[in-house]
Amino acid sequence: MELVAPAGSLAALKAALQAGADAVYLGLKNATNARNFAGLNFSEAQLREGVELAHRMGRKVLFAINTFPQAGRVGEWHTAVDTAYALGADAVILADPGLLAYASKRYPDMRLHLSVQSSATHAGAIEFMREQFGIRRAVLPRVLTLNEIEKLINKTSVEIEVFGFGSLCVMAEGRCLLSSYATGDSPNNKGVCSPAHAVRWIEHDGQLEARLNGILIDRYAPKEAAAYPTLCKGRFAVHEGGCDGAPDYALEEPTSLNALSLLPRLVQMGVAALKIEGRQRSPAYVTQVTSTLRSALDSALSNPARYSARPEWQAALAAHAEGSQVTQGAFDRPWK
Repeated sequence: MELVAPAGSLAALKAALQAGADAVYLGLKNATNARNFAGLNFSEAQLREGVELAHRMGRKVLFAINTFPQAGRVGEWHTAVDTAYALGADAVILADPGLLAYASKRYPDMRLHLSVQSSATHAGAIEFMREQFGIRRAVLPRVLTLNEIEKLINKTSVEIEVFGFGSLCVMAEGRCLLSSYATGDSPNNKGVCSPAHAVRWIEHDGQLEARLNGILIDRYAPKEAAAYPTLCKGRFAVHEGGCDGAPDYALEEPTSLNALSLLPRLVQMGVAALKIEGRQRSPAYVTQVTSTLRSALDSALSNPARYSARPEWQAALAAHAEGSQVTQGAFDRPWK
């Protein structure tokens, strides 16, 4: 099982490779990339350097072109596919069927991965993409149980990649209508649920208010740790169904997915790759999370029967978790 690490910069790419990643995923400094943030991502020169370094070390570079092309601008996305092929990317991660058609016809030898942004959650959808465009791998959204993933693996010849650590999302990946309604921006095109231009921090009556495009998302007491405001992870006063109206997390709490304890099961099921979320995070994050999962995955692969998630691994990942909390997310639903 490959360990796939995020690279939001050349420094992060180098950190990931040094920490033991089998592959890195990255994108260009433009709208073709769902993490198109200021100060992040790659120029063509940086990409060339990164690909050459990875290949010298025997590692892979996965090129994310995972936004949906805008009307009248499809040429930009075609150029990104051309660039990925010219620079020797080991695979291109695509979400849009039109781009998959372009890539498969123009570069029939290029390896195509179906992005998590496609939200493919069943074998029929994945097999359709294989039949039409020859995809070799699909990245699953973080909404499936282990049993559902295992059944899916048994029904398709396409490799399956799952997230092993990082921020959790209960919405359809990259298509959150709640976030779009609040900000007027598509999370897929802006690369984030709460674009920076819509975020405001306001001191009011001794408390810190977090607002998204004017909507109050959360209110923090003095010295209380404040999380980046996203609608689904805000605290709201709910007055229906017997609730007392005290502010609480109505949809989901700030927490990160942590699959450390599930690695032997994921290996046994035949998962092809374990993905770390966080192209917007620092090289230090990439180093610690990648090295921790590298050690854990090596242990799970060498002796799955005796594997256990070590306390120091858990502590290392918890230090980088959203809200300093971790969960197994949809992988493990004891109530189902």
